[in-house]
Amino acid sequence: MEEKHKFFMQRAIALAQKGKNTQGGGSFGAVIVRNNQIIAEAHNTVSSQKDCTQHAELSAIQKACKVMECKDLNDSVLYTSCEPCMMCLGACYWAGFKAIYFGASANDAKEHGFIYTDMFYKSDDEKRYKEFNMKQLLRDQAIAVWD
Repeated sequence: MEEKHKFFMQRAIALAQKGKNTQGGGSFGAVIVRNNQIIAEAHNTVSSQKDCTQHAELSAIQKACKVMECKDLNDSVLYTSCEPCMMCLGACYWAGFKAIYFGASANDAKEHGFIYTDMFYKSDDEKRYKEFNMKQLLRDQAIAVWD
């Protein structure tokens, strides 16, 4: 495991912790990296924004597109404290990330009360991971945010 991937995933997990500790925040974090530099980061703000779409991944994608003045992020990598839900995965598809690193899995999220759709759980994990070039990293650290 390359140290740079651990570094950026630890940042995503730290943002999840920050979101958990912030009034109106949520315990999910995301970081978008291009050329080994963070170009955008966010934590979940669904409650404070009163907007169900303000997941960490979507917020980070929106910020990155503004910073980079582009509509896709195909030369970037997403690090997220938890496996993206269907909504976020759709945005990841359109963003065109080179790779996605995630901490906790969707099943870990379910065990902690963050439940995705049945359709998501019935989909083939291996196919999803392959299509999106997804890799799990620092699972235990990511789950610890919820404990």
